[in-house]
Amino acid sequence: MFKGSMPALVTPFKDGELDIKTLKNLVEWHIDQGSHGIVPVGTTGESPTLSHEEHDLVVEEVVRAVNGRVPVIAGSGSNSTREGIRLIRHAEEAGADGALVVTPYYNKPTQDGLIAHYTAMHDACNLPIIIYNIPPRSVVDMTPDTMGVLARLPRIVGVKDATADISRVSKQRLTCGPDFIQLSAEDATALGFNAHGGVGCISVTANVAPKLCSQLQEATLNGDFRKALEIQDKLMPLHMAVFTEPGLVGVKYAMSLLGLCTDEVRLPLTPLSDGTRILVKDAMKHAGLL
Repeated sequence: MFKGSMPALVTPFKDGELDIKTLKNLVEWHIDQGSHGIVPVGTTGESPTLSHEEHDLVVEEVVRAVNGRVPVIAGSGSNSTREGIRLIRHAEEAGADGALVVTPYYNKPTQDGLIAHYTAMHDACNLPIIIYNIPPRSVVDMTPDTMGVLARLPRIVGVKDATADISRVSKQRLTCGPDFIQLSAEDATALGFNAHGGVGCISVTANVAPKLCSQLQEATLNGDFRKALEIQDKLMPLHMAVFTEPGLVGVKYAMSLLGLCTDEVRLPLTPLSDGTRILVKDAMKHAGLL
């Protein structure tokens, strides 16, 4: 259902406001470059600083621009179950193909609380749901056993795993079954993730290097890990440089060098430091992007 390289799409701004024209252009560019899906309004889409109205508009515009050519997995997570239900219902009404639902952050629910939260989200709509497990940001780690309980629900179809623990793929295959969709959320380990049974990556780096990220994913899915490693060697400095500071800031700067969008971000995020700008430029040259 969902596999390959899917950029965690940035939300472009111009003078502090949404730049819808550029957003549509980015969708076209990603499809032309071979991306296998689009994931708007996640962390990289700056969802924490979008208003509810802006969040809804981005989902609607991306779905409309994609027009069924690749899957759209809309960010629909919240640390409030009630708010999450509103978001996932809107994603369904807008025509998204799936919903990305992050583990509730800040309020630190128990594993039973996670089961209750995702069950309520599941029961509130008909969209396939991808669990987004990102302990560094949410301070909650969904265990493989808990995920296995949720995988029994018909519309909990997969996970975006940001633990950077490659062994999780194998553990989750045991509890969730081999058909459960496992997508990496960590560009630097995406190759190894697929070797363990993953089928794709919801990628930050794919915002600026979609063709290379797509080729890497296709190589791993075809079992050509030698080719995938060659591409990984090109991309690794870029993965590292982009995440020297918050990843979306780094990737927006990189995209600005290609004329794709501005490097504007919303406070409390700030533009890249001069030293990191040099790292990003050098990494882009190493990858053949500049």
